[in-house]
Amino acid sequence: MATYIRIRELREDSDMTQRQIAAMLAMPQPQYNRYEQGYRDIPTDILIKLADIFNTSTDYILGRTNNPKPPIK
Repeated sequence: MATYIRIRELREDSDMTQRQIAAMLAMPQPQYNRYEQGYRDIPTDILIKLADIFNTSTDYILGRTNNPKPPIK
C-alpha cells in the first residue's frame, strides 16, 4: 500500500482534518495535502512525527508491515 494512502487512512481513522495534522506538523495545510495526494515525498523528520502523532511505526506508514501497532521496546 502506498505511503500517501496510509497517512490519509490513519488521519481519517483518527477523525482529524488535514488542517489539524498540518498544524501539529507546523506546516500549511496545502503542503500536507501534497503528501496525502502522493505529489511529494514525505521527509524523514515529518514521517517520524506522523508516526508519533498516529502512535504507529514508520514501517507501517511506509508499507513495510501491516501491523499498525509499534513494536514493544
